[in-house]
Amino acid sequence: MGEKIIEINHLRKQFGENEVLKDINFSVKKGDVTCIIGSSGSGKSTLLRCVNLLEEPTSGEILYKNQNVLDSKDIPKYRSKVGMVFQNFNLFDNMNVLQNCMIGLKKVLKEDRDQAEKESLYYLEKVGMLPYINAKPRQLSGGQKQRVAIARALAMKPDVLLFDEPTSALDPQMVGEVLNVIKDLAKEGFTMIIVTHEMAFARDVSNHVIYMKDGVICEEGTSEEIFNNPKKEETKKFLERFTNL
Repeated sequence: MGEKIIEINHLRKQFGENEVLKDINFSVKKGDVTCIIGSSGSGKSTLLRCVNLLEEPTSGEILYKNQNVLDSKDIPKYRSKVGMVFQNFNLFDNMNVLQNCMIGLKKVLKEDRDQAEKESLYYLEKVGMLPYINAKPRQLSGGQKQRVAIARALAMKPDVLLFDEPTSALDPQMVGEVLNVIKDLAKEGFTMIIVTHEMAFARDVSNHVIYMKDGVICEEGTSEEIFNNPKKEETKKFLERFTNL
């Protein structure tokens, strides 16, 4: 695999007395699709929010291309390179689909209107949302909103895309359309870190799986290793709940 894009060293996060992340270490190489799995409350989403600096780690290092981003003076620039897709879409209700995609290109990347529009249209087409460019978020289904959110993140041309439970706010019939978009991105070689509770999807899409429990990485390995031959008893027990795998 390629170069390391993100490296997490001895990451800890405390909220008051509660230590949510305890000495987390892992790295993500170019082209990796890393799925983070585990029960609710295991620290998965907090870890992702720390990677994007939406939460400030208590201690440790987050290296992006060998630079510690916790020392960075330009967090927005870093965030434009490490895009985030949230569970609840975070679209601007007063803007239409196209404007939602263009805003980051204009405000953060300082692109002119024509360039921003051209690129936004390209990525909206990629996720199948071109027919809806004039719609406001309230006119869209949950699956459509999430596809717009993915297009918006892609338009920033990030090195890594972070997904925080991208299907958890969706009705079951809409889950597939969003997972298919992410699968297509994986085939194209996008580097992604995905927190998900969709185990069959995690097994099929990832080459790197991290199983978290109680704020630590309990086990990590390839998709094959974790899903077909987990070494730790805790991992086996967790995966036994998913009989459809």
